[in-house]
Order: sequence, then C-alpha cells, then structure tokens
Amino acid sequence: MTDEVLASRSDHRVSESKRSRSKMARSTQAPSRKRSVLLFIRDLLIIFVVALLISFLIKTFLIRSFYIPSGSMENTLQVDDRIIVNQLEPELIPITRGDVVVFKDPGGWLLPQAEIVQNPIVAGADWLFSVVGLSAPDSNDHLIKRVIGLPGDHVVCCNALGQMSVNDVPLDESAYVLLPAGEDKVSDIDFDVTIPDDSLWMMGDNRYNSKDSRFNGETAGQGYVPVENVVGRALVVSWPLAHWAWLEEYPDVFREVEQAEQGFE
Repeated sequence: MTDEVLASRSDHRVSESKRSRSKMARSTQAPSRKRSVLLFIRDLLIIFVVALLISFLIKTFLIRSFYIPSGSMENTLQVDDRIIVNQLEPELIPITRGDVVVFKDPGGWLLPQAEIVQNPIVAGADWLFSVVGLSAPDSNDHLIKRVIGLPGDHVVCCNALGQMSVNDVPLDESAYVLLPAGEDKVSDIDFDVTIPDDSLWMMGDNRYNSKDSRFNGETAGQGYVPVENVVGRALVVSWPLAHWAWLEEYPDVFREVEQAEQGFE
C-alpha cells in the first residue's frame, strides 16, 4: 500500500515536471518565433531598399526607359513602344551621326501639355516605377530623333536624286527613312545649314511626318539641339516583346562622311 502511494506520488511529480518543461518550451518558442518573423521582415525591407537604391543609381547614371508618343520615327519606332536609353552618351561616349537619341525640348518644339490628373494610388505607383526607371512620366517633355549633323557639319537637302548630303557627301538613307508611296525625296522642304558649335541637327525617320530641326527654325535655338540637352542614345526597343530589337545607327550610311573627315579617299 505504501509502495503504491509512493509510486503514484512519484509519477505525479514526473508528470508535473514534464508539463512544466513543456510550458517553458512553449513560452521560449513563442518569442523565438516572433523574433524570426521580425528578422525576416527586416531582411525583406533591407533587400527592398538596397534594390531601390541600385535601381535609382542605374536610372540616374546608366540607363532609363522612355515610351514613344508619336509616329515621327516610324518605321524604326512605333507609337507606344518602350525603349531603353543609354545615359552614358554623350557624357562618356561621344555622339555619332546616325544615333537615335532622346533629348529635352530645346524650347518651342513641343506644344504645352495639359497636366495629367491621377488618383493617389496610380500617381504613387507611377512615381515609384519612375524612380527605378520602369516608367517615364516625363516622356511628353522629351523628343527622340536621329542625329544627322554634328557640330560644324554642312547639311544640305536635296540633290537631283532627292538625297541629303553631309559635308558634300550624299547619303543613301533607304535603310531607315520612311517616305510616302512614290516619293524619293528625303525631305519635303529644301534646306542648307551649317551646325553651330555644341549643337546637333536632328531629323525623324518618318520624314514627311516629323517636326524636327527643319521645322523649328523660328524657335530660340533656330532648330539646332544643344548637345547638353541630350539625355542619351536609344539602345533597344524593350516593349512590346513583338517589337523587341536593337536600334541601329547605320554606320555605313555615314562612313564616307567620316572617311572624308579623316582624309581617306
């Protein structure tokens, strides 16, 4: 009888001890689990902030995205195409003839744009995407054209064959120029200009539907685009995927111009 009572009491104490240890384990696991969740959230925030910072630096100094709002560069670029722009040009990489570049309005090229009203959620998302270079809310304040003339170039149009010439070298632009059916003249107006220092002569590939340097002679810059206004060279059409393509500068078109500059025959 005594042995049974002692055994029962002993079992009870063991059971109580196990329950106590279980409670202690649960009480220590709860803070540990909470701490793990907090650490996970902290790591996610750090990763997000670092990714945002890297994207911001890339967008600020290397590349950024723009969309195409008009048909002035057809068929090279279509309306609503998205492009990736290399911002190292012209800061570190010199601009060359034939480059397709994005530039800020020199003044008077674009009509005043009505401010787009967005709800706070859309505006916030647009701002966030613009920070990382995935959105371009200022695309309507920029233009995209092809560089035809560099500082000091003498650009004339058109000769008897309807061609434009740079420094007395006629250009075969058939690889990229879009002309109306039956038309072989690469500009619907004639012009004869010498490009000032630190300026560029820009023209759209859709020559009969592009308000470019030819049609801005009455503005303050007289149709010339300051080099400092260039944001960068367009590298690739990134969207839609069906239009994905690297953008050519067609060096062969201007090769004889460059050879003439270097004294080659």
